[in-house]
Formats: sequence, C-alpha cells, structure tokens
Amino acid sequence: MVVYGAVHVLIAWLALQVAFGGDAEQTDSKGALSELAQNGAWLLWAVGIGLVFFAIWQMILAFVGYTYIGKQRKRISKRIGSAARAITAGGIAFGAFKYATSGSAGNQTAQQQELTAQVLAWPAGQWIVGAVAIGVLVTAGVIAYKGFKKSFEKDLDMGRAPSWIEPVGRIGWIGKGVAYGVIGLLIGLAAVNADPQQAGGMDKALHTLAAQPYGMFLLAAVAIGIAAFGVYCFVAARALKE
Repeated sequence: MVVYGAVHVLIAWLALQVAFGGDAEQTDSKGALSELAQNGAWLLWAVGIGLVFFAIWQMILAFVGYTYIGKQRKRISKRIGSAARAITAGGIAFGAFKYATSGSAGNQTAQQQELTAQVLAWPAGQWIVGAVAIGVLVTAGVIAYKGFKKSFEKDLDMGRAPSWIEPVGRIGWIGKGVAYGVIGLLIGLAAVNADPQQAGGMDKALHTLAAQPYGMFLLAAVAIGIAAFGVYCFVAARALKE
C-alpha cells in the first residue's frame, strides 16, 4: 500500500511540474518509473516487487476479503475494486521490471492509442470503445462519490488513523475521480469521432487539463488531489480493515 501511494505522489509531482512549466514528458505511471530510474535501477526493482505483493494482496481480498461488510452487494463491489487495483498494480510492476531490464517502459499514451485504433477497426468498434468510456466514467463517479460521502472511512480503523485523514482522504478520492473522469471523456471522444488519437490514459488526461483556459490551476488542483490520495494510501497501510 505504501508503494502504491508513492507512485501516486510521484505522478502528482510530475503533474505539478507540467502545471508550472516544467519539462516532465509523461505524467503517468511510466513517467513515475522514469523519475525513479534516474536514481538507480534498484529503485525500480524495489517498487516492482512491492507492487507485486500489493497486487497479490488485492487479489486475495478480491476472493475472500471484506468479510466485515454485512451487505453482500457492497462486499462484491469492494472485491471488484480490489481486483481492478490488482490489475493496475500488476501492470505498473511489469513496467518497472521492463524499465529496469531494458532501460525503457515505452510511451503509455501511444500504446493506448494503438490499442484504441485496433478496437475501432473491429465491427461495432465505436460501440465497444464507447462502452469502455462509459465504464471509466462510472468508475470515476464512484471514486469521486466515495470522497464526497467520506465512505472511505468505513474501510479504515479510525482508532488507528490520524484525525486529518478525513479532509486529506476526501481531497484524494475526489481528485483521483476527476482525473479518471477526464480519461473517460477522452475515450468517449475517440469513440464518437472514431479517432484513436483523442484517446489516452492519465498522461493524456493531465496534459489535456493543462491545455485548457486556467489549465495551470486545474492541473495543479488535480495534482494535489492525486498526491492526497497517495498520502491516504500511506495511512491506509496502517489503518486499513481486512
């Protein structure tokens, strides 16, 4: 959980560099890995191994976790969320190992656009990409709603969590939800216009925010939210219920 939080803090740092005119090229997990690589390959291995263990833990939770939740529907929802986090962490871990051994993790935006182009070429490809966009937007809404309602506190043993976790957690979950919302909108535009160049992940989403009027302030606000989510992960590493 600590490593997962550290990746978010690094992404936020890269986003802030873009917001204030820095030279960060990628503001996603690949950019974070590039930042780590500058301080030695051993950091990439450490992060990769940590994320592998995080992914294994999340998969265990996906199958047998959240027994403290009484309602089956909510418990299933939590388990699906853990499965999604396991896939995300596993992907970042793979990128870390690839970077450590080859010196490059690739361009995530280009890879996502290539995948989108392949799907758009399928029969009903626009509908499939559109369905993915809706799924991402729903996920973004769920993440942001968790921040608005402070429902993340139900996952924590508040007796072991500091009092300031409430505002930090709210900012973090809402900020991450906004970032996912922009990703969903980009995928939706790619579906509507049948243009894979409009698709993209976190890096494309954050750079799109930066390109808007008052983009510096928008991107800085979202970056603060992502950093807050990383801090939430640090606290959750100690106070998370099983």
